[in-house]
Amino acid sequence: MSESSPPRRKRVSRVRERYEARNRRRHEPQASLPLRSALPDSEYVDRAAAIGGRASLMLRDAWWHFRNSPKFMLSVIGLVSLYALVFVGSHVMSARVFPNVWSMGVYLGDQTIDEAEATLLNAWSNDIKIELQDEDRQWTVTPAEMGLRLNARPMAEAARNVGMAGMPLGWGIEPVIEVEQGLAQEFLLNLSLEAEIRPVNASYALENGEMVGLVGSDGRRMDVSLALERLNQNVVNIVQQRHMDLIMTVISPEVTDPEPYLEDARALVNNPFQMVGYDPYTNDYITWQTTPDTFASWLEAGANGLTLNDQNFAPFLEAQNASLEGDEVRYLDNNETMDKVRQAIAEKTRQVNLRVRYRPTQYEVAYGDRAYGIARKTGIPYFLLEEANAGRDLNTLTPGDVLNVPSRDVTMPFDPVPNKRIVIDLGQQSLVAYENDQEVFRWLISSGMSSAPTSPGIYQVLSHDEVAAGSSFTLCGSQGCGQWQMYWFMGIYEVTPGLMNGFHGAVLLPNGAYLGGGNVGQPYTFGCIMSLNENAELLYQWAELGTVVEIISSEFPPLSDLAQEAFQTPA
Repeated sequence: MSESSPPRRKRVSRVRERYEARNRRRHEPQASLPLRSALPDSEYVDRAAAIGGRASLMLRDAWWHFRNSPKFMLSVIGLVSLYALVFVGSHVMSARVFPNVWSMGVYLGDQTIDEAEATLLNAWSNDIKIELQDEDRQWTVTPAEMGLRLNARPMAEAARNVGMAGMPLGWGIEPVIEVEQGLAQEFLLNLSLEAEIRPVNASYALENGEMVGLVGSDGRRMDVSLALERLNQNVVNIVQQRHMDLIMTVISPEVTDPEPYLEDARALVNNPFQMVGYDPYTNDYITWQTTPDTFASWLEAGANGLTLNDQNFAPFLEAQNASLEGDEVRYLDNNETMDKVRQAIAEKTRQVNLRVRYRPTQYEVAYGDRAYGIARKTGIPYFLLEEANAGRDLNTLTPGDVLNVPSRDVTMPFDPVPNKRIVIDLGQQSLVAYENDQEVFRWLISSGMSSAPTSPGIYQVLSHDEVAAGSSFTLCGSQGCGQWQMYWFMGIYEVTPGLMNGFHGAVLLPNGAYLGGGNVGQPYTFGCIMSLNENAELLYQWAELGTVVEIISSEFPPLSDLAQEAFQTPA
């Protein structure tokens, strides 16, 4: 023991000396370092090295104290433990999620369950987007648009229950997502329409004035049922990856080789092609012509010959609709127009006759208006006005009310005959018939009595019956209702469903007499337009189905040029 004691005292003394030397250096005054801009580069490097040396020395001192001073070591450990206890206790007491917990890329640490739920729902509504992809085409949508709903509450609770497992490497909470089947299917159906690439049949184009054939190409169509199945089975991965590949099927064109109809295409394009639109209400004609280049682009090869490339034709049709005067009301029906152009191409004709159609409108009730009078002003039979305003009491109208007025087309179901027109003036009790804008007939008529007036408007011939039967409540008695016979009857509009007014000649009453004594020129009828029998037969033979009939009155002024001219000279 006596021999080993001196060396131990030496070691303790050396340790104490080094400790005191460091303390002395620590308390010695140090020269302050000037700003970087005030020092030459070499001095700046020296100063920086000095600062780095001091920092390194301080760290070594702290580590030395930690290793060689039990009190210091215990103090540090105590402080760290106290901080850990306070940190854990604060999260436990406040029921907060511990740090480093995530879901769907959203950080949930240090939040209460309610706050974490709100954070998830906010990210779901505003931040999370899903990319749908088909090869090089992409659509970016929100989960809600896809029919997905986030159940955020159990996710927030699961994040809280993780505890400290997320420290330090992190912990991910799997999202709880429900697929609302109806909304998801509707979304995919709508997307399939947008994503569809139609197959292209062999087609044609003018290149440097020469007609060339273009080989057909495949199309692509989305498989909605398989896409919905993929969404249901992989919804969590789809949301976490923010991506879903669409399932598409290839659609082959009907015809790929343009050669069989190349000569037909050349022959068609070598001559002008025009579309003529006819407005049967105003008797106006509108002509559209196109360039050979444009017309060539409309042609494609079908199974049995040339046909219309709908996709290339659609922009032209849209532009013509926009050019129509009063285009908010008048338009060309897309399907009807395409069908007629397709037929013209198949038949190799160079002109298409189209019908200008009318959209429904509205009527604002003015002071003194009654529904029956509005029907006569607009040229729409009263029962059709009632149908367009179902659920409304048309007997209680006030100024400012707005009524729906159906399209004028409801009174003209057939293709109009564009070169024939019958004009009736209820005020003058006269009829004038035109063919190719030339007058062919003119005579007096009898229209409906005040108790059963004829409705003004623009109609067309709907039927032919050499002898038709009719009746009225005035012919009803204890033995039932009698009937009259009308010769050369042509229906022109329905008063109510199944009851039609029209043209006719003599009316033989049940008592053997003729209505109005067989005379015309005064309102004698129950709503029809009566001519002398021989005149009625002429009209019957001349006016085919679809012939336009314009009935004007003080309430319904003439719309066509022919009606405006018809009665400048009295009959």
